[in-house]
Amino acid sequence: MDHTVTVYSAPTCSWCQIAKEHLTTSGISFEDVDVSTDQQRAREMVEKSGQMGVPVIDIDGEIIVGFDRARIDSLLEIH
Repeated sequence: MDHTVTVYSAPTCSWCQIAKEHLTTSGISFEDVDVSTDQQRAREMVEKSGQMGVPVIDIDGEIIVGFDRARIDSLLEIH
């Protein structure tokens, strides 16, 4: 099944890198949004999550704040 995945991240965020590496090694394609350079997308992230911190991961409209491997794997059906 194809999923729509967006990772709101910043270059200095180690958890963002871990989340993106996990998605990549699991074969999941995603849009990487650098909220440190894109203020419009940063506002979008805050509207979706209510959070200023990254990573925020949007999987098919489900919002995950931080790197929650179990929830990511569950939503993406990664075993």
